Amino acid sequence: MKIINGEFGDQLAAGPLMNAKILGTIRICRGNEVLNAQQLGGPKSRQILEILLMHLGTPVSKGKLVDLLWDGAAPAAAVSTLESYVSVLRRCLQPGQGKSGVLKTTTGGYLLEQEMIDLDLARFSELLARAEHSGAKQAYALLQEALHMANEPLLGNELLPEWAENERRMHAARVAAAGVHAAEAALELGLASEAVRWAQRVLDGDALNEPAWTCMILGLEQGRNPVQGLQAFERCRRVMDREMGCQPGPVLQSAQARMLLDTSAENDDFGQVIRALLAIQGSLMGKSQLARPSEAHSAAELEFTVQEAGTIVAGYVQRALVQVVA
Repeated sequence: MKIINGEFGDQLAAGPLMNAKILGTIRICRGNEVLNAQQLGGPKSRQILEILLMHLGTPVSKGKLVDLLWDGAAPAAAVSTLESYVSVLRRCLQPGQGKSGVLKTTTGGYLLEQEMIDLDLARFSELLARAEHSGAKQAYALLQEALHMANEPLLGNELLPEWAENERRMHAARVAAAGVHAAEAALELGLASEAVRWAQRVLDGDALNEPAWTCMILGLEQGRNPVQGLQAFERCRRVMDREMGCQPGPVLQSAQARMLLDTSAENDDFGQVIRALLAIQGSLMGKSQLARPSEAHSAAELEFTVQEAGTIVAGYVQRALVQVVA
């Protein structure tokens, strides 16, 4: 398969002798030729390649390869069978080169030469490491690049042996952490809508990720969308209560209080209902515990008596029910 314009094309003329992609379905670019999963010598040979790519530049013993390939139930001739799989893999990766190509034999094992392979997973890890030691602006650019590379699961969506599933889960956790980091950087840069977008991407894969909920809710607050922020807080509260039996932490509770007060300042029906509810809460508690950024908000809570507030809330609910039925 020849390629003219592809993700590896700009690196064909110089640099590493081989490009490897394992974020998503495995693919190897050798010169102007692309090898897909079916051209790598069969399932066991492909797994050997995947394991060595995961340990790029580090020797992997034959014993470890045998354990991973046969999941602790290796046949009697496992080592010689392993060696035959490696020979097949060598012919696929470096035809005519014998043992002088990227796949090297070491004492008791094998390795892939790090300097001879450009691996997308290695670039992903390097971008994350650089982001950890950068300011918000540079970190955000690095994280965007890394997360763009990680749109697909490690080793694709195919059914995989247990060792590969473990690697996939660990990689997914790193991607989620990077997504939260990107959302936090976006918040620091005042990019509220982007913070919400990255947080949602994390929550799509893990609805219990409280740091992602925090970024989403703070992003909605920062972007002046308090009603949506309150809705997000309620979703977060329900998920955490149902799955873990706990409530959102103090940062999110403070954000909820601020957004309630901001919403109560609006001169629409919903703002009036929020003011009425705050008045009821204040009466029940004797004195409202909510954070008050201004005296205006404090006065708003005293706008209604409990009876007036109850009438306002009941009327709003009744109007909503009529609209739902209609």
